[in-house]
Amino acid sequence: MRLKRFLLRYYPPGIILEYEQRGNVRTKSIDFLDLTLETNPDELVAEIKKSEPLITESRADQVKELVLQLQQKQAQQDHHRFCFCKELKAHILPLTNVAFDKSGLRFITGSYDRTCRVWDTASGTELHTLQGHRNVVYAIAFNNPYGDKIATGSFDKTCKLWCAETGKCFHTFRGHMAEIVCLAFNPQSTLVATGSMDSSAKLWDVETGKEVSTLTGHTAEVLSLCFNTLGNQLVTGSCDHTVAIWDVASKRRLHTLIGHMGEISNVQFNWDCTLIVSGSMDKTCKLWAAGSGKCVATLTGHTEEVLDVCFDLRGQLIATASADGTARVFSATTHKCLVTLRGHDGEISKICFSPQGSRVLTAGSDKTARLWDIQSGACLQVLEGHTDEIFSCVFNYEGDAIITGSKDNTCRVWH
Repeated sequence: MRLKRFLLRYYPPGIILEYEQRGNVRTKSIDFLDLTLETNPDELVAEIKKSEPLITESRADQVKELVLQLQQKQAQQDHHRFCFCKELKAHILPLTNVAFDKSGLRFITGSYDRTCRVWDTASGTELHTLQGHRNVVYAIAFNNPYGDKIATGSFDKTCKLWCAETGKCFHTFRGHMAEIVCLAFNPQSTLVATGSMDSSAKLWDVETGKEVSTLTGHTAEVLSLCFNTLGNQLVTGSCDHTVAIWDVASKRRLHTLIGHMGEISNVQFNWDCTLIVSGSMDKTCKLWAAGSGKCVATLTGHTEEVLDVCFDLRGQLIATASADGTARVFSATTHKCLVTLRGHDGEISKICFSPQGSRVLTAGSDKTARLWDIQSGACLQVLEGHTDEIFSCVFNYEGDAIITGSKDNTCRVWH
């Protein structure tokens, strides 16, 4: 093995090692999920040298310099105040979802008007209209970090794979017997997973467009799914009240996570692949050990359905959004509720952390999105202007831009 170069990753903090093995270029990451400004760089580098053969004495100074850069980035306080930049009359019918590419230079919108549109973030120019679906385009994703492909899942029972640069359709994935409502690329961008109202999930080969496997076992609609960061496992959440963990290589179901009393609204792995969080219509979230499938904790407090849930990028915090009009932030280690976010007038359907992890963004039926400080629970900003409920909200990778997508057929860009 020969180390070729280092790549720095700010969110979550880490270093990617690019190396050559038997003529093939491979990568592996060293994660610094516990890195703080108080961390001693020399001690950290000494630990890395012990556990990582690619980091030799001659590379120690380089690694230390990268650690210092990551600490400098952390020292930059996340005081960004967002200003309304532009409104895009994006579609002729309500939006379903919005998503950024890794660079933040482009974003996509899906709509009930059967199209997905690609936009230039800075200018608001429409770059491409992805046409061909015969029903609502409900689920959309870039193949980040690459950002050169887009997947769209539709109520027409198909998923399409597109070239992000040209708007050309590479493949149409056919095989589901009902609407596709969720999808995801694996981190290697070799597979697309789709979840459907037909109670199944499917894996598709990005290169050939062929179906790789059908993951069956759920007895009701598959509403959400997520690959872990290694790409070797997929988790699915269903209306049958269960969550399933699948081995991607063997296509076998490893664990069925039983305990919720209502349908699952969202599921997600944490960064280091050890935990899974699930939100449910039973008003609770559950935290599961990914290795054993055992329930580690039940996060309670909401008085209505939990409509969305997510980890921060370090996997140390969990945020929940509920139909009771509040959001909550929990510790992933102590399982305690750290703060309750109150201010929306109506249900909150979407929630996400800023890349830095110090802010939470929520979208509600009260036509506003709100930015919160997770330490104090204070509402820092109300993003107003939409004339109907907001279905989707996302940060870009740097955390200095936000897109909100609404039932009012528009999306808004905030910088």
